[in-house]
Amino acid sequence: MSQRIVILGSGESGTGAALLAKQKGFDVFVSDKGSIAQKYKDELLEMGVAFEEGMHTEELILNATEVIKSPGIPEKNDLVKAIRKAGIPIINELEFAARYTSAYKICITGTNGKTTTTSLVYHLLQKAGLNVAVAGNIGISMCRMVATGSYEYYVLEISSFQLDDMYDFKADMAIICNITPDHLDRYEYELQNYVKSKFRITRNQDEKCLLVYCADDELTINNLSLIEGNAKRLPFSHDVETIPGAYIKDQQIVINLNENQSNQFTMYTSELTLRGRHNAYNSMAAAIIANALEIRKDVIREGLMDFQNVEHRLEYVATVRGVDFINDSKATNVNSAWYALESMDKPVIWVVGGVDKGNDYNMLKELVKSKVRIIVCLGVDNARIHEAFSTDVDMILNTSSAQEAVHVAAKMSKPGETVLLSPACASFDLFKNYEDRGRQFKAAVRSL
Repeated sequence: MSQRIVILGSGESGTGAALLAKQKGFDVFVSDKGSIAQKYKDELLEMGVAFEEGMHTEELILNATEVIKSPGIPEKNDLVKAIRKAGIPIINELEFAARYTSAYKICITGTNGKTTTTSLVYHLLQKAGLNVAVAGNIGISMCRMVATGSYEYYVLEISSFQLDDMYDFKADMAIICNITPDHLDRYEYELQNYVKSKFRITRNQDEKCLLVYCADDELTINNLSLIEGNAKRLPFSHDVETIPGAYIKDQQIVINLNENQSNQFTMYTSELTLRGRHNAYNSMAAAIIANALEIRKDVIREGLMDFQNVEHRLEYVATVRGVDFINDSKATNVNSAWYALESMDKPVIWVVGGVDKGNDYNMLKELVKSKVRIIVCLGVDNARIHEAFSTDVDMILNTSSAQEAVHVAAKMSKPGETVLLSPACASFDLFKNYEDRGRQFKAAVRSL
């Protein structure tokens, strides 16, 4: 009898996993509590994969050999508890995909900056002519890539939720961009649980592997004892000369992969297409990887100079009547919003708000005082934003749609200012997701 794989969740990662599992001869069943998008339903029908939507039927699930779970389903879910009780292993899509490829895996996690860093590493490898795919928490699922292509390198963005269900997976190169409080509702409101989750990226690493991390990030540095493998460590820093590793000195990025500094890479920060301190970090992490893969220095330099930023991450939209509009909808936590505000060099009308995940706004107060003139709230419940900043700005206004927020911000702004959408919150109160929020914001700006 063939082994039975049950897949919970039918989005891109679930459908990709179904495709690979079917290809490898498993008996596959997909179960989704919500509705399955038509394009994925068509694909499952075409593959001949049994599925259900709008429910989870326990007797069709608890007979699985293994369960591949969507990262969005929390551990405290009753069905997950029942699967655990039945002793059925639960893994995620990346763990499953990795069993069927010998490709070299470059894995990026962190609270902020991981999408930009992942995209940047992918850009540098592509530019060097390597046979590379990008997957994970970004774009197409790794299972689909493994099922339909043959790649020598995978650049993978991996969230803490994905890391929680990974066991034998090995990151040949791992980057921890930074760790700041986020998603604490999934980790019993214990920061240390979240930190441990991020460090799971080091599981199974050996001395041939690399671990790249930020030496200026307090939570990372204080928890280096959680590193599970014995990979070579390459820190990067804005403030301290880290050798081997990367640092900034005399407005240049300096990268040395060995103590004797025999093969140093340098580049002026002013040449980077990505601006701001946080992007200097992202660029250093990506450049360490590219140097370690022995990509030519001129290719790395050119790649860091011509990289186009990710949509919804400090994305310039337009200048209307002398006012710049910036879409940073991907900033779904306080730390991301801190980076956005920190990189602004004009007075700001700040569009903020949404579903608050237990945010502590204290770290933003000084920046808001010095940079923000008016706050425009974009959310159903804005009480905590009023509470946090009412004495720090000239005015706080409430809006309940992207269009209204843009119109109010445009009306209140003066030439030479910036309207910044950097919500510091999840989007689910008014929007499908942060992409939907960002696109509605951009559409409203363009219709001014």
